[in-house]
Amino acid sequence: MKLGLICALLLGATPALAGRQSFPPRDEALRDPSLVAFRDAMRAAVARRDTEALTAAACPDLMLSDDGIGGPEELRQFLTSEQGEPAADVEARWQALARTLAAPGYFDDDGEFWMPFHWRIHLPARIEPAWSYFTNGENVNLRAAPNREAPVVTRVSFEVVLAAEPTSENDYRAVILTDGTQGYLHRDYLVQMSGYRAAFAVSPDGTWQLCSFTSGR
Repeated sequence: MKLGLICALLLGATPALAGRQSFPPRDEALRDPSLVAFRDAMRAAVARRDTEALTAAACPDLMLSDDGIGGPEELRQFLTSEQGEPAADVEARWQALARTLAAPGYFDDDGEFWMPFHWRIHLPARIEPAWSYFTNGENVNLRAAPNREAPVVTRVSFEVVLAAEPTSENDYRAVILTDGTQGYLHRDYLVQMSGYRAAFAVSPDGTWQLCSFTSGR
């Protein structure tokens, strides 16, 4: 489908979108030294691929999927290879967890700590999360064509943008800014708004636990 037609469909479905808004990262974990220590330990466990350390820190009702068994055992299954499963698929899951725990996060109203921080952005109900991306960078070049030599249309900093084409393997994705500006952003700076997120929560005995790791909106 042509970029112009897709733009018309998306913008026509979202007439209230106007202007642009930036959401610079702010890591609220720094408010709680015990949380920072727990997060550091979880990041280190992921770096050394320590399944036992991660499952030991998981909530009994850990959420990974809607139809899974939940809890530490589902996390163990998620991070280990089933018979015949390509090792690359398991490694991709480890990398997704690593990226999520590396991101800055925020506290919700219940005191849980969520990562990445842009998960707190509430999209309008009429916006499809699967077609929405967060620009994870400052002054990222929005180009007029899908290559690094193309003229710069504008620069984008920590903004939500709409994909204007199906997922592709190209380095640049056609996107629409919330003010209707069209162009191409490098995929390295685009994080899907319906991607992975994780949550830490305090257990009844006062220790932090990993209580959610899931994707979707």
